[in-house]
Amino acid sequence: MATLNRPGGPEGHVCGIDTAMEVIGGKWKVLILWALHERPHRRFGELRRMLPGITEKVLASHLREMEADGIVHRASYDEVPPRVEYALTEDGIRLNEALEPLAAWGRGRTAGPGPAQGAA
Repeated sequence: MATLNRPGGPEGHVCGIDTAMEVIGGKWKVLILWALHERPHRRFGELRRMLPGITEKVLASHLREMEADGIVHRASYDEVPPRVEYALTEDGIRLNEALEPLAAWGRGRTAGPGPAQGAA
């Protein structure tokens, strides 16, 4: 089940950004990508601690959606107690790399927006 935040037109998506936003839309998905990039093979509890404010329900839901979209891989180990780990897939790694310029832009704005470009 792929994430569907917005319906596409009868021909599908309008552009690549529309497709990407369907996969990363929402408050937490980009932060989950960041957490899994920081250290691969995270357990659910570790992810939850890295993302203060996220509920278990939302984290579980987003992880399922991201797994269905092929961005996150879920590995379940037959151990006692059971162990489940999450990691980025190759598509997830490529998506994170594509988001890096956006992150750099955001880091540049932490001091506040500069003067408006082209304002008279």
